[in-house]
Amino acid sequence: MDMYDEFGNYVGPELDDDSDGGSGEDQDEDDAWMDQAEREADARNAEGAGAMDVEEEEDNPETAIVLAEDKKYYPSAEEVYGEGTETLVMDEDAQPLEEPIIAPLKTKRVEVRDANAPVMRVSEEYVLGMLSNPNLTRNVAVCGHLHHGKTSFMDMVVEQTHLVSTEGRDPERQMRYMDNRQDEQDREVSIKATPLTVAMPASSGKHLLFNFMDTPGHVNFSDEVTASLRLADAVLLVVDAVEGVMCVTERVIKHAARDRLPIVVFVNKMDRLILELKLPPADAFHKIRHVLEEVNAVIEAAYGGGEDCPFADPAKGTVCFGSALYGWSFTLESFARLYAERRGVEMDTKRFAKKLWGDWYFHADARAFRKKPPPGGGDRSFAQFVLEPLYKVYAQAVGEHPASFAAVLAEFNVKLKPKEYKLNVKPLVRLACRKIFGDAAGVAEALKAHCPTAREGASAKVAAAYSGPTGVESRAVASMRACDPSGPLRVMVAKLYPKDDCSAFDALARVMSGTIRAGQTVRVLGEAYSPDDEEDCAVATVSALWVYQTRYRIPVTHASAGAWVLLEGVDASVSKTATIVEEFSADREDAHAFRPLRFDNQSVVKIATEPLNPSDLPKMVEGLRAINKSYPAAVTKVEESGEHTILGTGEMFLDSVMKDLRELYSEVEVKVADPVVTFAETVVETSSLKCFAETPNKKNKLTMIAEPLDKGLARDIENGAVDLAWPKKRLGDFFQNKYDWDILAARSVWAFGPDAFGANVLLDDTLPGEVDKALLGAVKDSVVQGFQWGTREGPLCDEPIRDVKFKLLDAVVADAPAARGGGQMIPTARRAAYSAFLLASPRLMEPVFAVEIQTPADCMSAVYNVLSKRRGHVVADAPKPGTPVYTVKALLPAIESFGFETDLRFHTQGQAFGLSYFDHWAVVPGDPLDRSIVLRPLEPSPAQHLAREFMVKTRRRKGMSEDVSVNKFFDDALLVELAEQEAT
Repeated sequence: MDMYDEFGNYVGPELDDDSDGGSGEDQDEDDAWMDQAEREADARNAEGAGAMDVEEEEDNPETAIVLAEDKKYYPSAEEVYGEGTETLVMDEDAQPLEEPIIAPLKTKRVEVRDANAPVMRVSEEYVLGMLSNPNLTRNVAVCGHLHHGKTSFMDMVVEQTHLVSTEGRDPERQMRYMDNRQDEQDREVSIKATPLTVAMPASSGKHLLFNFMDTPGHVNFSDEVTASLRLADAVLLVVDAVEGVMCVTERVIKHAARDRLPIVVFVNKMDRLILELKLPPADAFHKIRHVLEEVNAVIEAAYGGGEDCPFADPAKGTVCFGSALYGWSFTLESFARLYAERRGVEMDTKRFAKKLWGDWYFHADARAFRKKPPPGGGDRSFAQFVLEPLYKVYAQAVGEHPASFAAVLAEFNVKLKPKEYKLNVKPLVRLACRKIFGDAAGVAEALKAHCPTAREGASAKVAAAYSGPTGVESRAVASMRACDPSGPLRVMVAKLYPKDDCSAFDALARVMSGTIRAGQTVRVLGEAYSPDDEEDCAVATVSALWVYQTRYRIPVTHASAGAWVLLEGVDASVSKTATIVEEFSADREDAHAFRPLRFDNQSVVKIATEPLNPSDLPKMVEGLRAINKSYPAAVTKVEESGEHTILGTGEMFLDSVMKDLRELYSEVEVKVADPVVTFAETVVETSSLKCFAETPNKKNKLTMIAEPLDKGLARDIENGAVDLAWPKKRLGDFFQNKYDWDILAARSVWAFGPDAFGANVLLDDTLPGEVDKALLGAVKDSVVQGFQWGTREGPLCDEPIRDVKFKLLDAVVADAPAARGGGQMIPTARRAAYSAFLLASPRLMEPVFAVEIQTPADCMSAVYNVLSKRRGHVVADAPKPGTPVYTVKALLPAIESFGFETDLRFHTQGQAFGLSYFDHWAVVPGDPLDRSIVLRPLEPSPAQHLAREFMVKTRRRKGMSEDVSVNKFFDDALLVELAEQEAT
């Protein structure tokens, strides 16, 4: 029988019978094997319940199917290196070759910290004990021009007061101890003001405590000088004996005069007269006297003369002479004592010192000083008794004749060891001069005699910086003037220093009254704080206190009145300066803040920043906040277009800011746009018609005109020469006497704008018979707010308005208070001011820099050429007496100053050096609203087209339309009236 059909299907008998040809034993084995496999599969399924895939174990792994991606060719890292090994798998070309796969740890270096900081010659306990006595403390700011030797002078102080190790240090190289930032060391220019508290011995042997502040000499960092003068009671003015009075010297004197601070002059680099200029002693005397006459001329102009004018007079002890590089200094009195000690003669050293300066001659035959020279001729006493011995020491040291050098030193009873004569010239002169003339003790003596103590200087500091009423003797004011450590707490924060990780800032402050302690909870009053508006106020805990010693810190538990101290934990709400008071006190309502810093330089140079990676924007914004705290004059803001801008005083300032932003505060790559400058808007004529604006509810109407402000008034307002807080009579007398205003106008000044020191004036010129003065007074605050808003952002290109006087001629005010609210009046006052401004021939103003250039005579033509190409012009040029150098003073528009210093060095082969700083505002030539001017790309515009070009480009950069929209600022009725006037 066929078992299969034609299709191959089985059609035979059933398989469970014996006819299938298989044995029953084999069948049983197959059934058992199948049952076992089913049981094992069920067990595996039970163990792996919830798993997505369950792989069955194969009895024979060789026949198991393995996918290509599951094949294992090499042992794993755990098998090779053991458990716990982290494995990083990188795709090819995922990182650039310059970037390591595992990046090293980054350590920020804000400050140079010595592993073994120098140790003070007196104990820390001794210094801290003196710190609590304001009668022994003197607060001094060390100021001067760039490279005149301020930091070198501080090196001299450090070497006198500390045990400085010379191991591993080149004796020919300056220590630059106060330049504690890495970029300061690299540039060899001070960027930040740094404090140092030292106990210095005076000539009597008694120690005095000095809080010194070493300030930058570069004019771009004059904001650091402003912050330093806020803390100091006196100024040590360092002047180069060769260069004399330079631009920063003059600016420092004017700044000190504003706060009425006494000045002691240190004539530095006396060695240059000997080694560089090679002047004979008689000529050197005339050179030094000329330098002091220049200084006194500036002091007299700034202080106004009088008995309290701090003239630089060597005979009175307000002038020190020395060389910080070689480590010696003296005053005439210390030099007179030197003669008395070395010669063993008893004499009146003070009287002798007075004869060592001026036109005094020594007559040897009569052994007397007289005004006339001796019959055979002779040098003045200063040249004979001071300069000639100095010249001898330098000449013999440079001459390298040990025997003759030893003979000169013997005249001063000074002996050197034989091995010391083998030193190089510079260390040898340094050693000999310090043994003869002394180190910084002469300067300490002058500061002791002519600088007030912390207690004596407190009264002037309160008058200059405190914003509260000082005429009314409150308990807080009396305590500050008396420097009372048990009075109410008042601490003046002037500057912020970043921590090592740049995550926070420590605040350098002067305790004015009371005692501040570590762990104390205090109130931090911001710059905008007032008893009426307590919004700018925060509560903080002082977590630590230190005495800041530049490269190391001395921790303290408390600091009392008169001390400088570094505070931790109070910086969160501080932007520039602040005032610290007790958290809870009986005189809480009497708490006033100290005034914000007023800089003598304006931040007019602007750059726009943006992160390379857009996701890094929050980091950059955080970095900009830190920049705002670190640099007193830096201004950071967000434009309406969304770009983040930084305003600074100059190119070097912004270069330092960007370095800190990239490397310290944000640590992201930042793109920077080409620098530009801020502009201002002004008018040159009176408004062509009375401009009015109505409120949206049509119930109020304001009429204004605009006209140019009196020449010089804007500068007086900005410098604080006039203040609206004065009584009305005093304010009226000021305007009447100085600017010939009539008495009504003088007493109707409502406000300055855009702030209390803004260069615009709002006058109430309404008549009582035409306007209800009571209703007008009700809306005065709203009108002032609108005026200040308008002057903050002008209509031409959203830049501030300046030098404009706005007169309110008429006002229609609704009777109902609800109809004359701020929402109605403020925008209306702004619109009225804008329309009056636009009808008064508006113009654009640009900042102008004053430039001071030092150059040899043969480079003068190149200097003139570089200036003329940049719209600059020379104001004065004159030779520096006694030197081969010319000083050129010029004016240069700030927008043309970018790259000027590099251009100047290139065209003079590096022989000319210039410094530029803000001087004044000037009107840009041309009419910015002249639409007939065609601006062609890539072509320089003629002078008369510049105003239009600057306005259009500024508006484009800010995302505004190219032209000013008249409809935006003019009411319809005013437009009709304007059209009718044009038609006639």
